[in-house]
Amino acid sequence: MSRSSAPPIFGETRLTTRRLESLAGRIDAEREGGIEVRTPITDDEICRIPDCDEADVDAAVERAREAQASWERVPVDARAETLRRFGDLVLERREQLLDLLQLETGKSRRHGVEEVLDVPLTSSYYAERGPSMLADERRGGAIPLATDARVTVDPVGVVGIIAPWNYPLTLAVTDAIPALLAGNAVVLKPDEKTPFIALALAELLEEAGLPEGVLEVVTGEGPTVGPALIDRVDYVAFTGSTETGRTVAERAGRNLIGCSLELGGKNPMIVLADADLEAAARGAVQGAFTNAGQLCLAPERIYVEESRYEDFLDAFVGTTRRLSMGLEFEYGPDVGSLIDGAQLERVESHVAEAVESGASVLSGGRHRPDVGPYCYEPTILTDVDPGSRVACEETFGPVVSVTPVADIESAIEAANDSPYGLNASVWTADRERGVQVAREIDCGTVCVNDAYTAGWAAVDAPMGGVGDSGLGRRHGPEGLRRYLEPRTIAVSRLGPLDAPPGVPASAFVRILSGLTQFRRRLMRWL
Repeated sequence: MSRSSAPPIFGETRLTTRRLESLAGRIDAEREGGIEVRTPITDDEICRIPDCDEADVDAAVERAREAQASWERVPVDARAETLRRFGDLVLERREQLLDLLQLETGKSRRHGVEEVLDVPLTSSYYAERGPSMLADERRGGAIPLATDARVTVDPVGVVGIIAPWNYPLTLAVTDAIPALLAGNAVVLKPDEKTPFIALALAELLEEAGLPEGVLEVVTGEGPTVGPALIDRVDYVAFTGSTETGRTVAERAGRNLIGCSLELGGKNPMIVLADADLEAAARGAVQGAFTNAGQLCLAPERIYVEESRYEDFLDAFVGTTRRLSMGLEFEYGPDVGSLIDGAQLERVESHVAEAVESGASVLSGGRHRPDVGPYCYEPTILTDVDPGSRVACEETFGPVVSVTPVADIESAIEAANDSPYGLNASVWTADRERGVQVAREIDCGTVCVNDAYTAGWAAVDAPMGGVGDSGLGRRHGPEGLRRYLEPRTIAVSRLGPLDAPPGVPASAFVRILSGLTQFRRRLMRWL
């Protein structure tokens, strides 16, 4: 794409075609034509990226592997300082990053801010807490006083990260940050729809002091680049659909490497009779319609105790109808665009099928080409057929169903009636009861009186799914330990733990039995 043919949308940003071409030039691959990247704001092509193949992935992993050997030897405090500087740079350049994020995704700027701010938060957490997580840990030995044991950790080597298009800024690097702190190198494969924000972040990491080659970026089609990456790295972190996640896990298993998978969700929200309905309505709007509903943590099923059902609907519908839609590069609009035509078709078909099956549309339900080519109104459905796709499958758009339930037990049963288990929320004036209800919901994260932010932003706590929503966890110590290989070092002060010369086997067995009994009692006292 020539610089003279830059689409008019660039005039509303701090971006230029030259800037995007510079970012694409960071990828060490030469391919004729490449892959076109289009903005959902106008559906114009904004630039092209290299269409990498297996040989390109092989070269990127080898460069990363060579760089990792030196990076691992850098003291952990120095690695942490690099991440601190990176977080500072993200904050400093946030407006430029937001322009690029909006251009690639079409999300509203106010929703983009959540994504941008998550990166320095995660950087600071692992820079401050991470070094202590990497320290040697003393463990109990086989025989008290006579032996001891300690656990040391090593980086796994080269980590492959496959990032999605819906949160391409935070999910490109928040999985990479703990991997880098642990002394690993990273090869990042961003989604081909949203590659430039990942490339901009890679540039900032190098500016912060990350040595060349420690973070490599490869672009291209998922079916080509993904398998090639999994076959060459030592660990893979994937965020995306459940269907693709199964394929990733199968291939990782064949290669005997570890993997973490954050996959789809059909997240429930429970509103109890004593809840503050205005707060619950605001929470439902925030949860269901952030990023136009293209959020793996978004509630798509709301269950309300029937005594408050109508009141909740009034509050929820009223708040939803006050939302504004727009694609401006400013903080005004509440809701932006879907990513592309395929996602719009999915949303439209889910709603159309639901209506054909008897559902009522209380708000929204329309494509809005007057706002943007892929914009769709925030939509509230009731009377949804439990067997319809909108009730069972992840819509991944601004669509939510609301259903009355008889009591708390019925709400919990309905919430758990899904193969997914990523995120849920409970709304009640009695926070302790909310916690008790949360314990009974089969999800990796459950928020009380918040849709998802309280859980997601708790970076010291693990985040991930159960069932069809994935394996492993990001955030917290768990998000770092997945990138480590533990080693046990055991020391005996007595030499070989075997019968000494001249001691009959029967006597040695009695000694071992006595020591075992003593150890069991000691463990009980401790």
